[in-house]
Amino acid sequence: MTDSATTQTPAKRTGREIIAAYVGLTKPRIIELLLVTTIPAMFLAAGGVPDLWVVLWTMTGGTLAAASANVFNSVLDADIDQHMRRTRNRPMPRHSVSRGAAFAFGAVLGVGSVVVLGLGTTPLAALLAVVANAYYVFVYTMALKRRTSQNIVWGGIAGCFPPLIGWVAVTGEVALPPLVLFAIVFAWTPPHTWALAIRYKEDYAQAHIPMLPVVMPPRKVAARILAYTILTVAVSLLLWPVAGTGWLYVAVAGGAGLAMIGEAVLLYRRAAKGVDEIQLRPMRLFHLSNTYLALVFAAAAVDTLLP
Repeated sequence: MTDSATTQTPAKRTGREIIAAYVGLTKPRIIELLLVTTIPAMFLAAGGVPDLWVVLWTMTGGTLAAASANVFNSVLDADIDQHMRRTRNRPMPRHSVSRGAAFAFGAVLGVGSVVVLGLGTTPLAALLAVVANAYYVFVYTMALKRRTSQNIVWGGIAGCFPPLIGWVAVTGEVALPPLVLFAIVFAWTPPHTWALAIRYKEDYAQAHIPMLPVVMPPRKVAARILAYTILTVAVSLLLWPVAGTGWLYVAVAGGAGLAMIGEAVLLYRRAAKGVDEIQLRPMRLFHLSNTYLALVFAAAAVDTLLP
């Protein structure tokens, strides 16, 4: 006889819950940030409004590529995510999707991205998407993230590919301007990520991830954030002579850059006073960095439309 008090029947999930779990594996908010840097590069490459079909195929293929990389990352980092408050409700820690199904989903998305980019834009764009995904999964997720405090510096290279892919989708070749856009994202990634890591320092420590704020005092972390922020602004202004952008881009990149540097200086001053993580208010810089990147890349696109 079965004891009904101790027998538990797994709750049947609805179709919406299943879809939500698979969408969660792709980390949509990260994809949004990557796409923000793709379209402006296409405007620069075209010297104005690019072919809308090329934009459509690039956005579709780029979304599939980024989603594929994020799915593989979600599976490989499931043990980390379950120890962190910020990530413990993601699909893999909650066992909403099996590892096998998630791997298959990521593979399908990856193949789809190659097909869409290869047929809808250029073969080189598809190849760059494959390189970016492989770098994110094998170099950052598997090799760097758990081993070095410089994980995000070099691992963040994967997130620099979207503007390069956008440019190549339009022109079919690599040039100096998209490499400057690549460099902007490269310099921007460490201060953006380290600001978030300060806020979730205890989570990273509990998960044994050697993010810089875990292994280095706040003052030194803030000093590096300031240095990379200054580098980001300097590189962003380099686009002016390289791509021939006009006054709008210079004004926006310069103004937004001063705001970023100012916030980084305030963070350093608070850290120098020895205040705790809450009083450091690192999320102010984190949120500002998102706005900064969007403004700079948007200005680069709009600038091509001005006489």
